[in-house]
Amino acid sequence: MTHEAYGQTATEGWGGPDSGAYTKQVNGVKLPPTARLFADRYARVIGDRDRFLWKWIHNLFDRFTLTSVPSGERDAVYEQKTLLTMFVTVLDDLAESDADQETFNVGRWIPFEVNATERRGTAADEVDREVLDYLADLWDEIDATVRGAPRYEEFVDLFEYDLRQTCNAMAYSELVNDNPAIANRAETERHDAYNMTMFPYAGIDLMHSPSFDRSELGALRSILCDLQQMARIGNWVTTWERELGEGDISSGVVVCALRRGVIDYEEIVDADARDLDRLADRIRSQGIESEFTREWELRDRTVRKRTREVESVDAERIVDGIETVMNHHLASEGHK
Repeated sequence: MTHEAYGQTATEGWGGPDSGAYTKQVNGVKLPPTARLFADRYARVIGDRDRFLWKWIHNLFDRFTLTSVPSGERDAVYEQKTLLTMFVTVLDDLAESDADQETFNVGRWIPFEVNATERRGTAADEVDREVLDYLADLWDEIDATVRGAPRYEEFVDLFEYDLRQTCNAMAYSELVNDNPAIANRAETERHDAYNMTMFPYAGIDLMHSPSFDRSELGALRSILCDLQQMARIGNWVTTWERELGEGDISSGVVVCALRRGVIDYEEIVDADARDLDRLADRIRSQGIESEFTREWELRDRTVRKRTREVESVDAERIVDGIETVMNHHLASEGHK
């Protein structure tokens, strides 16, 4: 299935991937109270991302939250995962900004109660204290709410490990942008996919899943590996142009273009808006996006064959949910 075919699927009921109808639909989503408070504070303190992003992801959690989460717990879970999305997004944006990498290097340790400022010898004037205060308060809210989950103690070690992996994915993107010569598809696909937060999301779900059979944990995580790569592909093919304009070369699409000599890193560094348009046209002409959407389709077929390995979760429905996420990525292109 081509990128265009996905776009046709995405247009059902929306009028096109960039349709005003879809944007209006997402903008009409009402965030829950605590998420709304942190979205307001984000707008005051940081403001790089439009509120559309928080509404977009909150609206999608129903599609790929594990079916083992009881209906009475789902609203709380959606809000916890929306707050986690805010936390991860702020860290990711810090990691990709040359001016904010020290703030990222401190902020990434907030969930693990590590005094990173002392550990790394970071001076107070090298970090953005207001952003760190925002992250600390946001994490305190996430931590306080997930601790009330019925299986928190059983799955918190996995949750913390997976969150570290997410932070490591951001650090890898930072490393690539600082050392463009290392950019390669194999490492990008291996490391960068964890930035999609699929495993921490699932960790929150499992904490709230009294009926989940722990013996199926390995099979579930195997499926999640493919699903997070599919989610990463959806993000790559719809955000690489914006990121290219920001000087971020860590997207799989741009990494492939660099490795194949379609573009050169020095061209990105010195590019103005018109040059960037020409670089983007050159990348599109090589069909790299279509390669990734074909890979998405292959993973979709492969992972569906393994969904029967899990019985206490409807894994087929979760795969369907990731297909919905792909369609919503395409429908929201240019807004996230």
